[in-house]
Amino acid sequence: MKAFRFRASIYNCLMVLNLPLPALVAQEETISALKAQYVRPDDVPYLNENPYSPERHRLGEALFFDPRLSGSNAMSCSSCHNPSFAWGDGLDKGIGQGHKPLDRRTPTILNLAWTDKMMWDGRFSQLEGQALGPIGNEAEMHQDLAQLAEKIKGIPGYAQLFEKAYPGEKVTNEGIAKAIAIYERGLVSDKAPFDLWIAGDEDALTEDAVKGFALFNAKARCALCHSGWRFTDDSFHDIGLTSDDIGRGKYLKLKSQQFAFKVPTLRNAVERAPYMHDGSQKNLRTVVEFYDRGGDVKRESLSGLMRPLNLTAAEKKQLLEFLKSLSSNDKPVVFPKLPR
Repeated sequence: MKAFRFRASIYNCLMVLNLPLPALVAQEETISALKAQYVRPDDVPYLNENPYSPERHRLGEALFFDPRLSGSNAMSCSSCHNPSFAWGDGLDKGIGQGHKPLDRRTPTILNLAWTDKMMWDGRFSQLEGQALGPIGNEAEMHQDLAQLAEKIKGIPGYAQLFEKAYPGEKVTNEGIAKAIAIYERGLVSDKAPFDLWIAGDEDALTEDAVKGFALFNAKARCALCHSGWRFTDDSFHDIGLTSDDIGRGKYLKLKSQQFAFKVPTLRNAVERAPYMHDGSQKNLRTVVEFYDRGGDVKRESLSGLMRPLNLTAAEKKQLLEFLKSLSSNDKPVVFPKLPR
């Protein structure tokens, strides 16, 4: 039965891809090559200058969930990056200092160990470089960075954790950022039904999801940007959203980078509504409709990849079914006991 399902999945996938149907061996090779692009890595990458240790993970975990890193002592990194919302916040726009809305939606921090471009506009390099950004931002956590290290050092429990994590090093802002990055690098989504299918379990996906996978890689053109096991190539594009925010264009004056924002991961996307940098798309169905019409605003910076897709109602349903298969059932996060 499984052998039959495997061949049926291949047939359906190739039909949607509009590929010829040669001998069965050639068909299997075609799909195997496609699947190989989405195989999960075995290990999490850490920087040579900031290697993993259990002590560093423990320190970073405490700092991530500690509201005392903010100027008000009321906001932590987890206030916006909540594990219950797939490490986002479920809001159209993030909420910052004084409960004021921010300009952009909070992105997930899942699977960021594999990229060196952080934030919607890519202005920070690697997690170690990004960690202090929101902490010191007046609109976000509003902590005076000139006082941060002394503030944390003044908590005896942290002095002990730092000595275990980074023996002989003083408590510094850089050390705080390094520890938080160690914790965040370990935030990796678990295996989803799609991963089981990639590994050979043909019963892991429905027939519609398999067809959706083929559409994703061909007619729907999603894989042009949402590639690899994380389903993002970490590039930046203007996709034609109605917005005055120029995104990466603030830092790169290239025409192509005006109104351009980072391609987000599609892992666990079902749990991360609303979507886009401005939270303008309320569910995945409206996201598919947006791309199907080729975006909403035509301007010089619009990515050349944006064009009407002309998907049928059945194809849209299949694409959505595939996107659902990218969600993992991750273990619940236990909040740490914070140092005193």
